[in-house]
Amino acid sequence: VLSLCCEACKKVIFHVPSELEADTLVGRVDLKECLKSAEFISSSDGNFKVLEDGSVYTTSAVSLSAEKKTFTILLKDIQEHVQKKIHVSLVEEEEKKAEKTRHARDTVLKRTKRRWGPIPSVMIENALGPFPLQIQQVQSDTAQNYTIYYSASGPGIDQDPKGLFYIERETGNIFATRAVDREQYPSFQIICFATTPDGYSPEVPLVHTIRIEDDNDNAPYFTQDLFEFSVLENSKPGVFIGKVTAEDRDERDTLHTTLKFRIVSQNPPVPPAAFSLHGDTGVISISSPQLDREMVSSYTLLIEVRDMAGQPFGLCTTGTVVIRIEDTNDNAPSFKQTQYETRVEENRVNVEILRVSVVDLDELGSPGSAAVYEIIRGNDDGSFEITTDKNTNEGVLCVVKGLDYESAKQRILVIAVNNEAPYMLAPYSQQLSQSTSTVTVHVLDVDEGPVFKPCHLRIDVKECEDIGTSIGRYLAEDPETGNSEGICYRIAPGQCNWISIDENTGEVRTIKVLDRDVPEMRRGECNITVLAIDRNGKTGTGTIQVVIHPGNKNYPRIIKTDYIMCRDRKPICLTAQDDDEYPYSTPFVYRITERSFASMWKITRHNDNSVYLSPKGDIPFGTYDIPISVVDNGGKAGENYVRVNVCDCITPSECINGVIPRSGGNVTLGVWAILAMILGSLLLLLILITICGCCGSGVMHRHVTDDCANHNLIISNTEAPGEEVMDHNIIPLQNTCDQGGYGIKTGDQQTFEMVKGRGQTLESVKGVGHQTLGSVKEGGGQPVMDTCRYSYSEWHNFTHPRLGEKVHLCRQDEEQKHSEDYLLSYNYEGKGSLAGSVGCCSDQHEEEALDFLDQLEPKFRTLAETCVKR
Repeated sequence: VLSLCCEACKKVIFHVPSELEADTLVGRVDLKECLKSAEFISSSDGNFKVLEDGSVYTTSAVSLSAEKKTFTILLKDIQEHVQKKIHVSLVEEEEKKAEKTRHARDTVLKRTKRRWGPIPSVMIENALGPFPLQIQQVQSDTAQNYTIYYSASGPGIDQDPKGLFYIERETGNIFATRAVDREQYPSFQIICFATTPDGYSPEVPLVHTIRIEDDNDNAPYFTQDLFEFSVLENSKPGVFIGKVTAEDRDERDTLHTTLKFRIVSQNPPVPPAAFSLHGDTGVISISSPQLDREMVSSYTLLIEVRDMAGQPFGLCTTGTVVIRIEDTNDNAPSFKQTQYETRVEENRVNVEILRVSVVDLDELGSPGSAAVYEIIRGNDDGSFEITTDKNTNEGVLCVVKGLDYESAKQRILVIAVNNEAPYMLAPYSQQLSQSTSTVTVHVLDVDEGPVFKPCHLRIDVKECEDIGTSIGRYLAEDPETGNSEGICYRIAPGQCNWISIDENTGEVRTIKVLDRDVPEMRRGECNITVLAIDRNGKTGTGTIQVVIHPGNKNYPRIIKTDYIMCRDRKPICLTAQDDDEYPYSTPFVYRITERSFASMWKITRHNDNSVYLSPKGDIPFGTYDIPISVVDNGGKAGENYVRVNVCDCITPSECINGVIPRSGGNVTLGVWAILAMILGSLLLLLILITICGCCGSGVMHRHVTDDCANHNLIISNTEAPGEEVMDHNIIPLQNTCDQGGYGIKTGDQQTFEMVKGRGQTLESVKGVGHQTLGSVKEGGGQPVMDTCRYSYSEWHNFTHPRLGEKVHLCRQDEEQKHSEDYLLSYNYEGKGSLAGSVGCCSDQHEEEALDFLDQLEPKFRTLAETCVKR
């Protein structure tokens, strides 16, 4: 920066009183003679300020001392890189010095000129105008021209935005040219001064404040994109979880920044309303005591913050809160097996002989699930030690002192398990006892041989590995030499034959495709005993634990493929099964593979392994074999055919062999029913032949008694003929009376076909109306001598009036009492019993052959019940 000093205006002297008040005009400096293009004007002394016209004012009360008061005015042209200085000296006036000798009690009166001071102006944020918008008017008694040259607007902004405000030179009216954002310019301080026509400022400039009134144009926002908190499971209601915070850029301490919080949704919703949110503070607490980490490990809350104190017309924003449920030790560990057996050679030290495992529902890897094992009985001499494998959480039982086969061939130990963290009883649960297990250790009497290191080797293998794949190496050492030279390896006989070991190198390979679902594999594990034999024939043993991890080897298949769909078109639930384990099983993807069936049927998801199959429209009745492909999570697809019989039925049980019986069709009677009908027909034919024979051979007596007439009336409970039965002796009786019935005919060739079907009644027989027994014609024959035998015509003439009278009286009987010596006409009496079996037509032991009787109409069911009573 070029620094120059103007000789003409190098030094300026002002004669002023010794006491100067604030905002007092000290004098005026001609700045343009020194630097016309000055863009920056400043004073080295904060008690004085310099305006653009060169006027110098005090900013605070100043008292001059005996020495002169000096300060510097700095002028800068930033674009031209020019800087100039003006030195100002203040000298006390002579007449003012004499005033200092006045007595203290003398009073000096000072006259101060009244200044114009308009009230602060208010401008609405984002005002709609019209613009220019008048803000305020300033006036002066001694000046005519008004200008503004400086404005301050908020923190960090000390220059007027270009063209935002202007003042009319003649009237002093201040105008705004456009709308203002309060968040950028909360307020303005405009310095206005009035000048005379020659440019002189007779009055101190006026500082006018313009405040921007806030408008609710900013929605509140959360201070974090995601809030994450944690709380222990089984905590009591009211426990503090965390606090969400939000801010609003509108004016503080107004309704525009008064915020309210609320919970919009909770996922998962079990238990409902598990958490509460304080509307004013944003504090989240527990409201339900049923937080169980084993059921739900974390919750996601959608929360809302709204200004205007939560009023519906306020602006709002949503945020996300994740609450993780931390584990407590509310599940005690338990052994998978209550008894174990193992073997160990005598004199073996620091050798692993058994691994035990436990089940614990608490969080894996936490102190609540970390198992701590101890031997509580059978280890008085300290020969055994049990530790925890931190990787697998298994208990490793080892021998730390050599065992003597001659002293004890068997040792029995009792081990117990606890957790690292103390057990905490969950609400509404009972205290559990400590889990224990018994271990039987068999001591083997063997010579010292090679020793495997380690004695128990775990090898992890993927399922379905190729044959001959190398899965590891297992070596033993000679305790005397400390090396593996001269040792050969073999797998003990009777072991799992899935792997082989190289005799010389100890390399382990697969000899079959590994399958973890075969019976030899216990939960995908197979323990193999390996023998190490040295040159002297001494043997050492070790165990290889082959752990097979699941693979995708099975295709998903639909469990049930045959269904009956009735007329209500109720969707069918299809469920698939895959013998593979996660992640090669569920969720399944169902798809109809053929386009023709896909246009008629649709699949709707139910859960991970089930879907609903339903028709898209009103499809015809019939059987459909629908090809459906099921793809498991590993991408393996299985083709299935689902057979759906769309049947015109109400319940699937009505659809017999895929077809529902129709009304009017023939019904096949059972064997015993047909036999009963044949025997009844033969008996009736025999009676007719006997009557005809007697009437033709003897002389008939005209005297008829009631007792003799009863021998000619045969009561039969036969309700219907069998299959396609045609009896020429059974004819319909033609309208001789208003009662229903059948007649007996001898000699005439009229026929009547009795067909029994679903929904058919006796009234529906063609040509049969309300008939009586008296419509039977007289047959031929000779009179007989027997006094109790009469011709059919005589028997008919005697019995017909009496039978008709009885039937007529039955219809007029108010008590509706049924009699057994006349014919009854049955009408529809309502819905029959669901049992509905006509027991009078078949043997009780042949119920399986009378299934058709369950579907008879209610009329026939009532007839069947009457037959059973008789």
